[in-house]
Amino acid sequence: MLDFSRSTPLTLGVELELMIVNRRHYNLTRGSDDLLALIARGGHGFDIKPEITQGMIEIGTAVHRDTREMLAELIAIRALLVNTAEKLNLGLSGGGSHPFQHWSEQRIYPKERYRLVSELYGYLAKQFTVYGQHIHIGCPDGDVAVRLTHYLARYIPHFIALSASSPFHQGIDTQFQTSRLTSVNAFPLSGSMPMVHDWNEFNDYFARMAKLGIVESMKDFYWDIRPKPEYGTVEIRICDTPLSIDTPVLLAAYAQMLARRCFEEDWNDIQPDHQLTYSYNRFQACRFGYDAVLVDAAAQRQTSLLEDMLDTLNQLTPHAIALGAESEHAQLRERVLKRNIDSQWLRDIYGESGSLAEVVRQASERWMYGEPGRG
Repeated sequence: MLDFSRSTPLTLGVELELMIVNRRHYNLTRGSDDLLALIARGGHGFDIKPEITQGMIEIGTAVHRDTREMLAELIAIRALLVNTAEKLNLGLSGGGSHPFQHWSEQRIYPKERYRLVSELYGYLAKQFTVYGQHIHIGCPDGDVAVRLTHYLARYIPHFIALSASSPFHQGIDTQFQTSRLTSVNAFPLSGSMPMVHDWNEFNDYFARMAKLGIVESMKDFYWDIRPKPEYGTVEIRICDTPLSIDTPVLLAAYAQMLARRCFEEDWNDIQPDHQLTYSYNRFQACRFGYDAVLVDAAAQRQTSLLEDMLDTLNQLTPHAIALGAESEHAQLRERVLKRNIDSQWLRDIYGESGSLAEVVRQASERWMYGEPGRG
C-alpha cells in the first residue's frame, strides 16, 4: 500500500533536465561525472544530480509558494552551473531533445536504477536521452491528488504548446513542435493514469500491478501526470525543458492557478468521456502547437488550442489575483497572443544558419547567459 504524504496545498517545485554539450561541435558529451564532481567540492546545498545518460543532469528547486522565490533559486543554481561548466569548457542547454545526437553513442550513467532500466528496456533507455521539465503541486491528501491528476489531463495540450522545444531529432526537422514525447511513448507504462476515483482505488490498482510483477514503485509509471505520494504532490511530466530560465516558472505558475481552481471548485467530474480524446489532443499539440485542434468529448465540440488557452486564462484571472501571480498571468497571456514557442525560435536559427551545431550553440548561450524575460 502507498501512503500519501500530506503537503501544503498549492506549494510548488520544479525539476529540469539539461543537456551537457562540448563547446567545439556542440554535440552531447559525457560530462556529467566531471561536472557533478567539481560542483560537489563547493558544498552548494542545491539539488543537482545525474540522469539516465551521461550527457545530461537534473536540477530541482526547493518547495515554494511564491514563484518569484522559485525564479531566484533557479538563477542561483544556473550561476553555479555556468561557473563550473566554464571551468570544464562545457556548455549547458535547455530544449526537449538534442537536434543531432545519436542514441547509440550515449552511455548509461552508472547508477543501479539506470542499469536496471537499461536491462529492462534495452535501446529505449539510451533513446531516453531527452530533456523535460517536471512540475510538482502540493496536495493535502491522496483523494485530492487523484482528482487533480484527472483535472490537469484536460490541460496537457496547453503545457505542451507552452514548452515545446524539440523540433529536431537525429538531425532531421520532424515537423513536430515537440518530438521528445515520441521517445516517452515507447515505454509500455506511458500515457495517462487509469480511471480511478480516489486514493483507495489507486492503491488497489497499484497492488494488482505489483502482484503481477509489472511495477515496484511509482517510478515505473511514465505517465504524463502522476501522483507522487512520497512528496505529497501531483507531478506534471509532459513539458519539454524550456530554452530560458524564466519559462519554467511561468509553467509552474500556470499549474498553480489551475490547481487552485480545481481545489476551490471541489472538482470531481471523473468520467471515461474525458479520456476518449486524450491521446488525440496530445498528438495535436505535439504536432501543431498553437495551431492544434482540440476535441472536447463531453461538450461534443472542437476548438483551437489558441482559443482554448485564452479562454482558460480569462477564467483563471481571479485565481491569479488570489495567488499574487498577476504578472505571471499577464506574461502567459502575452506569450499565447504572440504565439511565442521555443521550437520556432530554434527553426529560425536553423533557417538563418543552415547549421544544427549553431542551433545548439545559440540555445546553450541563451540558457547559460540569457536574462529572465528574454522569452
